[in-house]
Amino acid sequence: MLGQYLRQFGQKLVRRKPQFREKPESPETHPPNTLDLVVMGLDNMLGAGIYILTGGVAKYIAGPAIILFLLVAGLTTVLSGLCYVELAAGVERPGSVYFISCVTMGQLYAFITGWNLLLYLIIATACIARAWSSTFDSLIGNHISEALGGTFSLQMPYFLASFPDFLALGLVLLLTGLLALRVYESTLIYKVFTGLNILVLSFIIISGFIKGDLHNWKLTKQDYTLAAAGAGDASSLGLLGSGGFVPFDFDGILQGAATCFYAFVGFAGIVSAGEKASNPQWPMPFAIVISFFICFLVCFGVSAALTLMVPYYLIQLESPLAQAFVYVGWEPAKYVVAVGTLCILSYSLLTIMFIMAQLTYAMAEDGLLFRGLAWIPALTDAPIIIIHTTDAHIIVRTVAPTGTPIMAVLVPGALAAVMALLFDFTDLVDLMSFRSLLAYSLVTFSVLVLRYQPAQNGSKKEKTEEETEMEPEVEGGPLESEPEAGTSNILKSLWFPPSTIPTWKSGQIVYGCASLLVLLLIILSLILYWWSSQVFSRDPVLTTVAVLLLLLITGVTVIIWRQPQDPSPLPFRVPALPALFLVSTFVNAYLMIQMTTETWVQFGIWMAIGFAIYFGYGIRHSLGESNDQQPAASTSQT
Repeated sequence: MLGQYLRQFGQKLVRRKPQFREKPESPETHPPNTLDLVVMGLDNMLGAGIYILTGGVAKYIAGPAIILFLLVAGLTTVLSGLCYVELAAGVERPGSVYFISCVTMGQLYAFITGWNLLLYLIIATACIARAWSSTFDSLIGNHISEALGGTFSLQMPYFLASFPDFLALGLVLLLTGLLALRVYESTLIYKVFTGLNILVLSFIIISGFIKGDLHNWKLTKQDYTLAAAGAGDASSLGLLGSGGFVPFDFDGILQGAATCFYAFVGFAGIVSAGEKASNPQWPMPFAIVISFFICFLVCFGVSAALTLMVPYYLIQLESPLAQAFVYVGWEPAKYVVAVGTLCILSYSLLTIMFIMAQLTYAMAEDGLLFRGLAWIPALTDAPIIIIHTTDAHIIVRTVAPTGTPIMAVLVPGALAAVMALLFDFTDLVDLMSFRSLLAYSLVTFSVLVLRYQPAQNGSKKEKTEEETEMEPEVEGGPLESEPEAGTSNILKSLWFPPSTIPTWKSGQIVYGCASLLVLLLIILSLILYWWSSQVFSRDPVLTTVAVLLLLLITGVTVIIWRQPQDPSPLPFRVPALPALFLVSTFVNAYLMIQMTTETWVQFGIWMAIGFAIYFGYGIRHSLGESNDQQPAASTSQT
């Protein structure tokens, strides 16, 4: 009885969402080519991340070496982007990571993915709102922060911001109300803000290289002392570190890379649009690589311009790019950059809040969150313009009249408003980057596992064959028919699989080995993080442990490599699996370890709340529990 209950419980956790074949409501005039996909990717990536992350990371974490962490973050994100291309290639109608997880990995995995994506969107909303508030306050002479800081700074707990940001609160609530009233973006606004973004970034890069000083990349303690004497208060400066180009050593670069992954998000939009291409095999991966390369060059240019214009310890966290022009004597340019930054942040904020509402609606409609969040008021009569969304991409189109999911807009919007009011900007950025690293790890894990699974999401014939194959494994496996040879048969199947195509048994072997690899890589990352000097100095105990871990990782990887892969043709396959999985997972795990204890605690609290909702409500109310599934609901692109 207990075994049957556990089996049923496990089946609920891995239940997959069915795919529904639908024709798009408004067909594309022409299939997108590589250039179209690159433009879409750049619009997604060159957003708020550049404006809100550069100053803090350069001042406290990386110094001028911020350009190096951008390379680390960019390369790691490219690997995850290519994995996402393959993950989406196995789905008939690609959408967001949440939707793809629903139809490929199962219910629990999809909830974890969606819940963390929701965390990212809420924090991104709060971060952009605080950045907007800081930029506006800097534009008017910092009067708001001085007034609020003098009133609340001594009354705020240490784990919150030094003063509540009521301007950020009001901005989020205002845009939440606009979304609830069905005020959406238009194609014209989309094009205007994209062009404005390019102009502002180009102006910053060109001006920075004109007014920059190479001496700011080789600062010394004497420069710091003079700056402290001129400021009158050394506490107002950032840290000096060891000075020079890499003032905070290699650890600073890694911590900076872990913090600023937000600057490279946006590849989901390329995948969603790329599946409509006439030949999606190469445009999607090419577009991702090219977009990341251009995005890296732009981020490199902006970061280099900032650290050339201003010594890294003098960078102002509040509107760093605009204040840099004040430092070099181009004060009129401050207003140009600040106004452009406000416009771009407003555009990013409205887009992210819309996607956040759509994701909340999709998860509530699937029953993974409270169904009340999917409530839609009575239909209206007039047609409306809405935005068809993925994680970070929008396509504006006209659809039949529908209502707005009011609660899906108001609830996450209110939560984001509270976080923007109370939490410090740095804590929000760290938590957002932590989530991005975890999401990239989940994507690479999914690709590895699914590559070695038998076809399960295709036709009914494929499913029937899988079920037929599974029955003999359950009814009469080697352990039951030949108990005395059970161990040898298991070991033999690990190294010499009996089938040339994936089976249920080989799929489970890969699933278990991949999970074991994740655990081993985390342990290895912890050892290298805490005791790297002892390991490389040949400490007998730690070096032995590290070598054993490497041998185990190698052995488990070979076992995965020996298993048969799914021969089904896909538009794109990630090369070098499972080696790519090893590299990506190890780098992501090592970068996540760089995060502060507060970030881990905050993330743990968020996941504890999520699991309480899922196991207390979602697992009993998800679509798989009832027969009245609604295809329209399942096709939400969030």
